[in-house]
Amino acid sequence: MIDPPRIVQTAALQTAVVRVVVPRAEIASAMGPAIAEVLSVLAAQNIAPAGPCFSLHAKRPTDVFDFEVGFPVARAIEPAGRAIPSRLPAAKVVRTTYRGAYEGLGDAWGALCAWIAAEGLIAQDGLWESYSVAPDSSPNPADWRTELNRPLAA
Repeated sequence: MIDPPRIVQTAALQTAVVRVVVPRAEIASAMGPAIAEVLSVLAAQNIAPAGPCFSLHAKRPTDVFDFEVGFPVARAIEPAGRAIPSRLPAAKVVRTTYRGAYEGLGDAWGALCAWIAAEGLIAQDGLWESYSVAPDSSPNPADWRTELNRPLAA
């Protein structure tokens, strides 16, 4: 289900995002328009994404998802509509890759959290996903790749 987890140090990344707050059941319908809005703002400002789409959650999702969705960028955007500049944090994280449809992400996160606990590590509240192979790359969910990142306490 997930690749073997590993601990890595990430560098901070400048990003362009839209903040989304929706009930869990509405996340699929909210992501597409938010991603499209960020891409539209990037195109209007002649800025190319500097990496794959991601979602950043300041705290672990519950029945309401409160997160940023967007792309890393080489330079800050000018705020437009809901799109704003932001950052992915520099952090020591446990990272793994989940392969498959997005419906399996909850179980993948559960497996990663279980690994973190079994290793005696302490996770921080936040987390992020990076969609390295997504529906825009392949219509086959078996091809999709989602990188899971869970910051660790110092």
